[in-house]
Amino acid sequence: MSRKRQTEYRLLKHDPYPLWLFSGFATFWVWLAIAPHYRSDWLLENVLVFAAIPVLGWIWYRGGVSRLAWGSTFLFLAFHAVGAHYTYSDVPYDQWWQALFGFSLDRSLGFERNQYDRWVHFLYGLLLLPLVAELMERLFPLDSFLRRFIPVLMIMSHAALYELIEWFAAEVFGGELGQTYLGTQGDVWDAQKDMFLALLGALLASILTLIIGKANAAKTYRLSKKHKGKNKSARSLG
Repeated sequence: MSRKRQTEYRLLKHDPYPLWLFSGFATFWVWLAIAPHYRSDWLLENVLVFAAIPVLGWIWYRGGVSRLAWGSTFLFLAFHAVGAHYTYSDVPYDQWWQALFGFSLDRSLGFERNQYDRWVHFLYGLLLLPLVAELMERLFPLDSFLRRFIPVLMIMSHAALYELIEWFAAEVFGGELGQTYLGTQGDVWDAQKDMFLALLGALLASILTLIIGKANAAKTYRLSKKHKGKNKSARSLG
């Protein structure tokens, strides 16, 4: 079989679910790209998206990633697209909240700054850890502390790297664009808080996946035991 035929056969065997997610995200992204509030900042925010999409395509081609991991990954990208459209410090989530529930979320929680960037940093850890964890399973097939811990460390290292990229971009571009992309909103501890929230999200996701995994394993064991009991009864009657 030729390499072209092998590639076509492999693509036909792949789950189309990530392609549907990508199509939905691409439509959403194009809609938000038409008239962003600050085009230059939008371009900077999307550099990593442009880099991530080919990588995600390669991961899909290799296979072995669950629908949960794909769904959470594209959900994070959708939240990021909203932040890039408005600029993170100007996303009007509080106005949306007031329109839905009739009161200010920021005022009720005592927030003095726009918290959307903090929310997305938390989601970075929470929503991307399933994908990272499943990729790590290929290196650590046996359930172990390392297989649980390394994905959390990777999320934390990525969060720190992103803060360095923000600082570098602010130094290079300077002025309004640099400050908009940096998005500290006057908080001198902004980078540390962002990294902490990414770590918190990753830890929470790791705990949830562990609990869900144990529950699924216990359910599978009970069903297997029940099935064996039925087979044993059928043989004794026979």
